[in-house]
Amino acid sequence: MSDEPAKIRQIINDAKQIVIIQADNPDADSLASALALESILENQGKKVSLYCGVDLPSYLHYLPGWGRVLKELPKNFDGAIIVDTASEDLLEQLSKSGTKPWLAARPVIVLDHHASDASISLADVIYRPAAVATGEIIYELADKLNWQLDREAMDLIAVAILSDSLGLMSASTTARSIHIIAELVEKGVKLPELESARRETLRREAELIHYKGELLKRVEFHSDERIATVTIPWEEIERYSPLYNPPMLVIDDMRLAKNTEVAICFKKYKASKITAKIRSNYGYGIADKLAEHFGGGGHPLAAGFKITNGRAFDEIKVETIKIATKLLDESEKEKAGETI
Repeated sequence: MSDEPAKIRQIINDAKQIVIIQADNPDADSLASALALESILENQGKKVSLYCGVDLPSYLHYLPGWGRVLKELPKNFDGAIIVDTASEDLLEQLSKSGTKPWLAARPVIVLDHHASDASISLADVIYRPAAVATGEIIYELADKLNWQLDREAMDLIAVAILSDSLGLMSASTTARSIHIIAELVEKGVKLPELESARRETLRREAELIHYKGELLKRVEFHSDERIATVTIPWEEIERYSPLYNPPMLVIDDMRLAKNTEVAICFKKYKASKITAKIRSNYGYGIADKLAEHFGGGGHPLAAGFKITNGRAFDEIKVETIKIATKLLDESEKEKAGETI
């Protein structure tokens, strides 16, 4: 066993009250992983709290227990686990609320599957083994540390893996990822039930159908149509985000354009804050490199970044397209070299 699992075991054994923290961009892997850990640790007699600095998007509400996630960091805890977080920049709300020192004063574990060298200064242990999802890390860690998995935890781990692996179809999916899902099914997890619950949340309010059409009309193509972009202003973020995350309405459709390899959805917030969600098609996995250029991170096929230094949006957009074009050109040269 490597040093990290042993250190994780010690921190958890010593703690009585543990808070599980998600980044400010929660997704199905982060929430399902947090809820799975909650179940595992409560079965060990720990008192567990769940924290995320932003409201959980409505499409995650099919996961049982989402309502227990708090927007305020609890004051009473003696250990913390940060899940599915590649960078400390993704914990901005902790800084804004002034609660970061509370966290820094306690032992902190980071469980994350992103291929990143980014350090998190708060962490005593950063555990980033190769995995398609944080849920996969938790499953393997449970085996190493003899943690018991009840049916609830197993269901949640399956959701986490299937979500971040795009149904076991992503480039990061390994044979082990598939084996774990098979093992979970053997232990009683019913994938059709999980999928049915997820699909129910895909049903949209009628106004979102019309809004999706408006967004698709605004999609722009660049670099010989290899790059598709759309921009969502604050007024639309404010109006539609409670119903659904606007970029997720169109980003997959944008990638379906015949010549498009990368889709980028920009969101313009108040106070000059800008975020970008990036999705790359298979064979053109540049999303992580593009995000890292702006201080963000993620996977080759799915990544994002955030700008809060006041730079003009038009400048950011032009630079994003320029860097994406450069990365695509390099990727195509590499692929051409492989075929020679």
